[in-house]
Amino acid sequence: MDMNKTDVIVVGSGPSGVSAAITLARAGKKVVLTERGDDSGDKNMFGGEIYTNQTLDIFPNFIEDAPIERSVTEQAFILLKDKDSLKFAYNNGENSIPNSYTVNRSKWDRWCVEEAKKAGVFYAPKTLVKEIILENGRAVGVKTELENYYSDIVIIADGVNSILLEKLGLRKEIKDSDVTVNVKEVYKLSEEKINDRFNIDEKSGFGAKILGGPLKNLFSIGFLFTNRETISLGVGISLDDLKKIKMKPYELLEKLKEHPAISCYIKDAKLIEYSAHMIPEGGYNSVPQLYSDGIMVAGDAAMLVNNVHFEGTNFAMLSGKLAAETAIEALNSSDFSKKKLSLYEKKLKDSIILKDLKLHKDSVSFVKKHINTITEIYSEIICDIFKTVTYSSSQPKSKVYRNLLFKILKSNVIFKSIPIFLFAIRKCLKK
Repeated sequence: MDMNKTDVIVVGSGPSGVSAAITLARAGKKVVLTERGDDSGDKNMFGGEIYTNQTLDIFPNFIEDAPIERSVTEQAFILLKDKDSLKFAYNNGENSIPNSYTVNRSKWDRWCVEEAKKAGVFYAPKTLVKEIILENGRAVGVKTELENYYSDIVIIADGVNSILLEKLGLRKEIKDSDVTVNVKEVYKLSEEKINDRFNIDEKSGFGAKILGGPLKNLFSIGFLFTNRETISLGVGISLDDLKKIKMKPYELLEKLKEHPAISCYIKDAKLIEYSAHMIPEGGYNSVPQLYSDGIMVAGDAAMLVNNVHFEGTNFAMLSGKLAAETAIEALNSSDFSKKKLSLYEKKLKDSIILKDLKLHKDSVSFVKKHINTITEIYSEIICDIFKTVTYSSSQPKSKVYRNLLFKILKSNVIFKSIPIFLFAIRKCLKK
């Protein structure tokens, strides 16, 4: 047998790639998992959390064995004005199973790869796949910097910047409106201080999404997560908005860090890491061709990210698993045609991935259209309402209430909110 021939080659060892590879190996298939970096996780960056349900499907032992940091027991939204702020927080309770966990992607991805290797996956780091080898229009392997490797099926899971898909003609060049640039800083702080600062214990964690303040009028959101002995703080902004404001991403993050509601979280902490990454933003309307003869596309490369609910890693894992399940059926029948691999798209349509992306296919464009109302007026008005309720002044409450009412009426927030509420109701009622 040709030593350079295997059943499946998976390009990219992130969440989607490793999930595909390990699913195939557990089914007894021969699979090669390639990684262009020195090791898995070296080039990966994300907000900080993985979701429990889909992760358990791939790694049923991860809670006990994986290098997880904290369970995210408290999820918050922080609304900012110029100096004021308001925090809404939800705590899922001590007795319920956490919805998500924070992880360090470098440690997490390497652990996932080790689990895949235990299952029988051949792992090939430092392997840059330059192009897909085609014979009579069907993928039969990959060309690397060193040599060619052959397989019956190729699963492309190499991230949002996938040059391979463009070369194959499976997608057009990505538009600026279809991606966000995310930058993140990691701060070192003792476990004891983190527990005290966020009012959590060693088993609990805090996560927050941040709106308004320096991010107002922008399609941009900040995020903050607690790890065991570090704090992750970052911001994501659409590429077209970034060009519009003529700022560097790290400059926007610096402005966010200056806000008193945010600076208090990283006070006296030591900056130890900075990273940046592009995240798919276009949703359902930007999903490329997902399969062809001998080819399937998974994870960020397939633009499978639900930014409305901040879901990416779980979609990546699930899509990798579904691509692997399709590959298993194709291998068992020795049919690697486009028609056979169309089963992958059917599986995606039957899953939460394309159902949720289709539900929100116009949500991003709608939010961008109403971004001023959402990020500026709501942040300021809601903060003012809570300030009125909690603040004691020398003025009688009747006058305070009138001033607040006039401000609300002047902002025209009620009229501007009508299309937003109607849009939200339609989403809730849509099947």
